[in-house]
Amino acid sequence: MFIDTAKVYVKSGDGGNGSVSFRREKYIPLGGPDGGDGGRGGDVIIEVDTGITTLLDFKYTRKFIAERGVNGSGSKCYGKDGEDLIIKVPMGTLVRDVETQKIMADLSHPDDKYVIGRGGKGGKGNAKFATPTRQAPNFAEPGMPGEERWIELELKLLADVGLLGFPNVGKSTFLSVVTKAKPKIANYHFTTLKPNLGVVSVPGIDGFVMADIPGIIEGAAEGVGLGLDFLRHIERTRLLIHVVDISGVEGRDAIEDFIKINEELKKYSVKLWDRPQIVVANKADMLYDEEVFEDFKKKLNEMGYDKVFKMSGATYEGVEAVVKEAARMLKEIPITELEIKEEDKFVPEEKKFTYDIRVEEEDGIKVYIVEGTFVERLLNSVNVNEPDSLKYFHKVLRNKGVLDELRAMGIEDGDVVRLRDFEFEYLL
Repeated sequence: MFIDTAKVYVKSGDGGNGSVSFRREKYIPLGGPDGGDGGRGGDVIIEVDTGITTLLDFKYTRKFIAERGVNGSGSKCYGKDGEDLIIKVPMGTLVRDVETQKIMADLSHPDDKYVIGRGGKGGKGNAKFATPTRQAPNFAEPGMPGEERWIELELKLLADVGLLGFPNVGKSTFLSVVTKAKPKIANYHFTTLKPNLGVVSVPGIDGFVMADIPGIIEGAAEGVGLGLDFLRHIERTRLLIHVVDISGVEGRDAIEDFIKINEELKKYSVKLWDRPQIVVANKADMLYDEEVFEDFKKKLNEMGYDKVFKMSGATYEGVEAVVKEAARMLKEIPITELEIKEEDKFVPEEKKFTYDIRVEEEDGIKVYIVEGTFVERLLNSVNVNEPDSLKYFHKVLRNKGVLDELRAMGIEDGDVVRLRDFEFEYLL
């Protein structure tokens, strides 16, 4: 089964908590604090695996959580760092942040990898908080939380040449003739429901990768039919081979079909529409009048397309000429990376612990409520019932500007300050 999109949840490991411990040995009853730091949480890393060709694995596994860091312990023992979690994806995978819809990474080379979530930093043990005036700190830092997010994986095939054309014009037959690919072929529309890749290997030319993508119809740029599922897979191609049915046995007009396909390309991407094209008039063995091809070629030349070939995938007529021309043109077309606009690129936000202050009145007393990630982290790291720890708590409030902001908001002597379930009376 070919799966080319997936939505998964990833979370890097939380950092381990710092330890509150004191050295207590025989003959050393007051040895001082010796709590070690917590270990760092594991990263989540997305890495290319050239042995994978679809995103099928993500149909069954949608959550990826890295190992958390081990908590610190006594004797200044540091906790072990969490193991990194490696997620393998096919080459050509685009990684997008679901919330912002920004592109995080384009993994289009064999050794590409990207850290999708960095593990949380381990918390400091109480040994790190000892000072000449605070010799027995009874508190330690908790570990920093890991990063978590939903991401979208989108596979865009890596092919040198993409086959364009309406359903049932002979693209799959052409691919099967020039490569060892075995696409499903039959005389009905939309035989191809998934992309097929094949390596063109003909004596006398350099090999290249060709992709037969599901047939395009009118409205594809707006998602009609296989629409966008088709178009995403030709974004990386350097050259397009546009196959049309010249025979007219199904009542199709080759010129009209050619124009419609190119209109859909232009709606989707002007850059894609501007790619070099080889036009192949297929099913020439069923042509009742040679003048039909000559008239078709003349009209295409007038439209600016000078690479027009007559071919029959069934009898192999003209196949070699098309392949050799494609190989020649590929030598002149530089390999370009998928262009991502600056405004579409994901920019990681610096992890900050913030707070907000709001004022409520309870029984005639003003209560200043401080909330946010800063509050949670601070209260998790101190013991407000222990004098030295409480001093550290007030010092942090002062250093982070909380007390200055409270004064600016007009706090007065006797008003109450509340942080989560802890509150104290403000004194000037």
